[in-house]
Amino acid sequence: MKSDRKIKILRFARSLAYARDDKKMDLMDKIISLAKRRGFIYPGSEIYGGLSGFWDYGPLGIELKKNIKRQWWKNMVYDRPDVVGIDAAIIMNPAVWRSSGHLDAFTDPLIECKICHQRIRADYVDLKKEHEKIHQGKKIDWTEPKSFNLLTEVLLGTTEPKLKAYLRGEITQGVFVNFQNVVNSTRIKIPFGIAQIGKAFRNEITPGNFSFRSREFEQMELEYFVKPNEKEAEKLFEFWKKKRMMWYVKLGIKAQHLRLRDHKADERAHYARFATDIEYNSPFGWKEFEGIHHRGDWDLGRHKLTYKDSQTNEEYTPFVLETSGGVDRAALFFLIDAYHEENDRVILKLNPILAPFKAAVFPLLANKKELVDIAREIYQSLSKNYYVAWDSRGNIGKRYYSQDEIGTPFCLTVDYDTLSDNTVTVRFRDTTKQERVKKENLIEFFTKQLHQTSI
Repeated sequence: MKSDRKIKILRFARSLAYARDDKKMDLMDKIISLAKRRGFIYPGSEIYGGLSGFWDYGPLGIELKKNIKRQWWKNMVYDRPDVVGIDAAIIMNPAVWRSSGHLDAFTDPLIECKICHQRIRADYVDLKKEHEKIHQGKKIDWTEPKSFNLLTEVLLGTTEPKLKAYLRGEITQGVFVNFQNVVNSTRIKIPFGIAQIGKAFRNEITPGNFSFRSREFEQMELEYFVKPNEKEAEKLFEFWKKKRMMWYVKLGIKAQHLRLRDHKADERAHYARFATDIEYNSPFGWKEFEGIHHRGDWDLGRHKLTYKDSQTNEEYTPFVLETSGGVDRAALFFLIDAYHEENDRVILKLNPILAPFKAAVFPLLANKKELVDIAREIYQSLSKNYYVAWDSRGNIGKRYYSQDEIGTPFCLTVDYDTLSDNTVTVRFRDTTKQERVKKENLIEFFTKQLHQTSI
């Protein structure tokens, strides 16, 4: 049996993972259950008890993440002639982090309970109150706040002394250290952007709220370089705020669940002149999942990098405007926002362009060879263009409900009418309405449907 102390710590961990409101806690329980049951998100290394702050993505979760990243890359790179992409290394020369200021300024204030030695961030007032409840009114002494660097150390080399390096705490610096390489190897000119999607790592003190606050996560970022003109930079800063907000709305997150929150001067990161968060009204409160930052000339200046205009010979240190979104946080919020309960069914009303499966193909009866053969033919044809599910288990109603729960926008059923008129039943997830579509027109039908939801 667990000791009282362990039980209390488990209760405390639960208080970190969920909201205080019972209704919202219930929603998060449902999201977490669905995510694991249906193969979206699993606890990392679960068979060995897991590891706090690490999550694995299952067959559907990885498809959702890939679709989010694919839409971001299309919108930020392919649709813009002034943006190129890179993929920088996760581990860089430690001098990068010294020059960027992260070794000195990339810290959180840490305090420790002197009774149970639980550590939390000093500025998390709500968590301090929750922790005090665990000790049932006992007077708690906290240690003095200590600065805790979030960079995760790694040791490189096979012999002593090994080189101490760091897993990158943000993917941004990989762009800055390659700024000159990109300028020299392309014909791109200011203003221009460099985009990147990749993993980052932070030694978070209190990971929690499911996959929201993790120690390993993925970012999608744009660093946009402009002339050091404050008025023009502020104008573009406002442009990127609106553009990034609308991207989430167009992909299906309800506008009333989003807001822009400007940082106060005392909460901005060490590199930011201005900063605004895109926040989502989650079950555990308004939470940031993308930041738009005016970084000024901090980064290129620290790395002693400049830009020379080939036409005017003018040389200067550009300003940088940044959009930095979390892939994992976006995936979680897309799941939460898409979750609906209607009558006796659960529906993930994901934008079809983000849904893991674009369609599911069913033979009406699994024991009728002629129906199965036609359904297999359709499945194989559609699979050349889309990620498609196959299901021949149980009755057709249960199959529909199963696909609704994982967000599949269209279900195709091959029935006896197919044998006579060569049409199949297409059922629409959100409305349950059905339409007969000619078998030879299915590719055109889905191309049109998905084009309408793309951005």
